[in-house]
Amino acid sequence: MHSPDLSRPDAPAVPAGPPTAVTAGEALARYLHAQAGGFLRSLRLHSESGADTAGVAEAAAALRQVSRRISGTLHTFRPLLDPAWADDLRTELAWLSATLAQEHACTSRLGRLLDALARLSGASPLPPARGESRMPSPSDRAAAPGERGASGAPGERGPSAGPGERGPSAVPGAPAGSVSVSVTLAGPGSGDLGSPADGPVSPAGSANAPRATGSLTVGAARAGALLERQLTLARTRAHSAALQALGSSRFHAVADSVAVLASELPLGPMAGAPAAEALALPVELAERRLLEAVAALPLGRAAHPYNAEALVHGLATTSAGEAQDAPWHQVRLLLRLHRYAQEVLHPEADPVLHHAGLVLDRHRDAAEAAAAAANAARTPRIAPATAYALGVLHADQRHEVEAARFAFQQVWQRATAVTAP
Repeated sequence: MHSPDLSRPDAPAVPAGPPTAVTAGEALARYLHAQAGGFLRSLRLHSESGADTAGVAEAAAALRQVSRRISGTLHTFRPLLDPAWADDLRTELAWLSATLAQEHACTSRLGRLLDALARLSGASPLPPARGESRMPSPSDRAAAPGERGASGAPGERGPSAGPGERGPSAVPGAPAGSVSVSVTLAGPGSGDLGSPADGPVSPAGSANAPRATGSLTVGAARAGALLERQLTLARTRAHSAALQALGSSRFHAVADSVAVLASELPLGPMAGAPAAEALALPVELAERRLLEAVAALPLGRAAHPYNAEALVHGLATTSAGEAQDAPWHQVRLLLRLHRYAQEVLHPEADPVLHHAGLVLDRHRDAAEAAAAAANAARTPRIAPATAYALGVLHADQRHEVEAARFAFQQVWQRATAVTAP
């Protein structure tokens, strides 16, 4: 009996067999191929941006995000892959992501600190960006000859200015060389830090609201100039490091590996198992690690607003502050790994997990901003008004840390309520 000729259009149709189950390797390869394609598109966009600063920043952000996704996926699903290949590529992508993130972190940290200084002192903006011109204020015009004002005009430092900071702007109506110690805060969410006899503070923005004066205003301008110099220098160094990394042979090797990943994925022996079973185990392990890390957090204390735990610990030594922030940063990293693992199984993002990740990002940003303010306060021989403004700024950012912890506790409580049986 002859078999039917399938090349003829009138050949009888052969009934199709049952659909083949998708293996874990195929499902994982589909996700990683798509992420590798996004990496290559972002790299091409970065090279084509040229002098377009906004385009370069957008492409660098996309490179960071897709590098984190690939690295996190290789870490979670390592049992299904070639271990040596996965470890090497994951290490290189983590290096690339960390290198590209430094410049963005310095830029956002500077903006966050200057905005907080302007809010706390009632002045806006503090100080102008480097290279940006502004009209001189009355205090600038009243500055003594040979003194460096808050805008950074050339000249010698005043008698109370130490190396590493600009001299104070003169306070209108105050004797030359004197610094007022009274404090008047006007701004959203700010309170009166003076004595009760000082009277109420007029709302910011009203017609008869007095302009903020005193040591915080004077110190805020000088603290802003100090932070701007320090973080701009750090941003410049990070930019140079990023450019050097993108032109290095190490980066080209990473790009070649990702280009190969776009079409081929080295799999291990366990990748041939059905996707529903083989992928579920690494996802459950990532979720279990996240739940254990969250259980170790003081969520009971964080459930009470204004509990001052983040502020009290933030006033301790540097090592103590980092030790109490570290568990929260670890939860943030584990939550990111859990989200990436979920994306392999379910392409649609979980809005609750996404919101929790944003809250922990805000926690990280506030903690690092507080550390930057504390580091600036360690500058030798700074004026008392500058140190005072940096101390108020440090306390403000530590309160932001506490607020982020409270928000995460609320989000996590809703997430566990939804997933509870």
